[in-house]
Amino acid sequence: MLDSKKIEEVVQSLTDALPPGLVSMQQDVEKNIRAAMSATFAKLDLVTREEFDVQTQVLHRTREKLEALEKRVSELETEKE
Repeated sequence: MLDSKKIEEVVQSLTDALPPGLVSMQQDVEKNIRAAMSATFAKLDLVTREEFDVQTQVLHRTREKLEALEKRVSELETEKE
C-alpha cells in the first residue's frame, strides 16, 4: 500500500543526508526524489491506504450480505422440507 507519510519520511531522510554544499539545492533534490519515487510506485500498480481501507469496508459489507443470504436460503430450504 502506498503511504504518503512513508514517502515523505524517505524523501526527508534522503535530503537530510545531503552534503552541506548541496543543501542550497534541497528543494530541487526533494522534487526530483518525489518524482522518481512516484514514477516507480506508479509502475508497481500500488493503491493508497485510503483506497485499501475503502475496499476492505466494501468487502466486509459484501461478506455480511452473503452470510445473511446464505442464512435465508437455509431457512427457506428448511421450510420446504
